[in-house]
Amino acid sequence: MADGGRREHRAFIGSFTAAGGPGVLTAAVDRDSGALTLLSTVDGVPDPSYLALSPTRDMLYAVSETADGAVAAYRVDGDKPEPAGPLVPVGGSGPTHLSVFAGHVLTANYGSGSVTAVPVRADGTLAGAATSVLQHTGSGPHTRRQKDPHAHQVQSDPSGRWAVSVDLGTDSVRVCTLEGGRLALHREIALRPGSGPRHLAFHPRGEHAYVLNELAPTVTVCRWNALEGSLRPVGETPVLPGVPDGDAYPSGIVVSPDGRFVWTATRGQDVVSLLTPDPAGEGLRLVASVPCGGVWPRALAVDPSGRFLYVANERSGDVTWFAVDADTGVPRRGGSVPVPAASCVVFG
Repeated sequence: MADGGRREHRAFIGSFTAAGGPGVLTAAVDRDSGALTLLSTVDGVPDPSYLALSPTRDMLYAVSETADGAVAAYRVDGDKPEPAGPLVPVGGSGPTHLSVFAGHVLTANYGSGSVTAVPVRADGTLAGAATSVLQHTGSGPHTRRQKDPHAHQVQSDPSGRWAVSVDLGTDSVRVCTLEGGRLALHREIALRPGSGPRHLAFHPRGEHAYVLNELAPTVTVCRWNALEGSLRPVGETPVLPGVPDGDAYPSGIVVSPDGRFVWTATRGQDVVSLLTPDPAGEGLRLVASVPCGGVWPRALAVDPSGRFLYVANERSGDVTWFAVDADTGVPRRGGSVPVPAASCVVFG
């Protein structure tokens, strides 16, 4: 515990156990340097590749990114996550992302191309079987990657009214409602065919969203209308300078808490890129790209202060932290900790 009885700043790290990862890790975060110190691991869930905290920050949820996809809950009021009930099947395969929305844990199931809602009890534990599985339909022009829908992310919009899911296979973003435990499609927004949208991040003002495209290394800037639950693309910006030499698969996108900076990670090129929004938020400008500190950066995270950026480098097996220049937003490498098959970082 920190001074005054406050819990120290914590980070939780997911990993792929099938590739040698240790499961879910807890790390202490130095508030001055951003450095991580590993504290504990828990390995009861296969491939806990993505994590999310409850609104009260005392429960942690993890997907099990397996063919028989599931979700798990942990209590995190101590130094080591403690399992809080059995794994709950999500009724879909290969869940790659999850979030908490309207009293449910939502999962984006990449393999089956669906989104699932699992109810949460008042104490934060999972209430049991999924109440709803919303199946996506459609395809895209990329013959290998877009034969079927592939939901890759699902999250709440800033207003808390809508669940927004990103589908790489159908080149679209879906806006959904969740009422009475049932997910329902409100609107589907088409993006450029073949772009392969993977993740979306909202600007903190809640008027724009940035969609990171995996199959074309770009970000699509969109206007967001929370009253109507509508998303309108207004432009697309490359995340790499020039034409990439070799593989280039963007993976993660985050926006600084003050909205001045947008960072993306690109696998293959193994870089973190910095983009800045224009004053109106209608466009992005690529400012810089720096090495990610490892190989195959699967996910990015920015700490709540906006001073430090973290990269989960899956193939080199580490989490690297960067200090963010307060004026320019350019990340400067600070250090790393070894985490085999690292896949995500979230802050408690």
